[in-house]
Amino acid sequence: DNLAKASKAGVYLPSGLGFKRNALSRTFIPHKLLSRAAFEQVVTDWGWSGNLYLEKRNNMLRQALGLLPCMAKYMRRGVDLETYYQVRGWKDEHEFKRGSVCHLREADINQEIYGLPEWLPALQSALLNEAATLFRRKYFANGSHAGFILYMTDATFDENYVKDLRKAMRDSKGPGNFRNLFMYAPNGKKDGIQLIPISEVAAKDDFGAIKNISRDDLLGMLRVYPQLMGIVPQNSGGFGSLREASEMWAVNELEPVQARLAQINDWLGEEVVKFKPYEPPTSATS
Repeated sequence: DNLAKASKAGVYLPSGLGFKRNALSRTFIPHKLLSRAAFEQVVTDWGWSGNLYLEKRNNMLRQALGLLPCMAKYMRRGVDLETYYQVRGWKDEHEFKRGSVCHLREADINQEIYGLPEWLPALQSALLNEAATLFRRKYFANGSHAGFILYMTDATFDENYVKDLRKAMRDSKGPGNFRNLFMYAPNGKKDGIQLIPISEVAAKDDFGAIKNISRDDLLGMLRVYPQLMGIVPQNSGGFGSLREASEMWAVNELEPVQARLAQINDWLGEEVVKFKPYEPPTSATS
């Protein structure tokens, strides 16, 4: 559950995963045993979890009727590594017929039971990007910061006057953003009364830098060029040719994934996963 939730963290991680899914779906050639909808489900699972599960349904003659996706979030392997279960909760499980489930996984260096998504090393960057946005949103939404601080240290002020001033400041703004704070410290330091704007002393959280650095980490891990993700360039020169970036990405990233997915054909003994060449639109320009 935590990994599934993390795959939606921020903006760039789900956008990159969705871009890869769309590219695979665009080049996929539907088959009578594997529909486009079923294919999109399994490649979505492949992207976020590093695992793909397809169940083969047979007729009475043990001939394949179709391949149905099994959601990776709920799939578990048995201790014999040949039996598969769909587990939705406590005592809510379904055992699949032995040999009816095709399982593809991203290779891992620590175990050979489940796959791990390639983007996992960038998880902290995705969470940081999300946390920065949430912090800035709460900063403006929950009224936890102030408009200014009225700081009084002069003990010559009448106590009733101080109370009235405090009440007036409290009532001047309703609950919400930019509240004003009043601090009274009799016999304090110099400058008996000061008005301190919070905007001048607010902590610098480097929001823009955090967003940009974490974005670059995610793009590097997803290996998707920024112009393909719809990111606006910050320099006047732009990112270069969109067509060239698409062609290079297809060769280095799309075709290897297509080759991995072709392992389904080896398992089934029939070519159900076929792709047409990836061709960027001829009108694409820089």
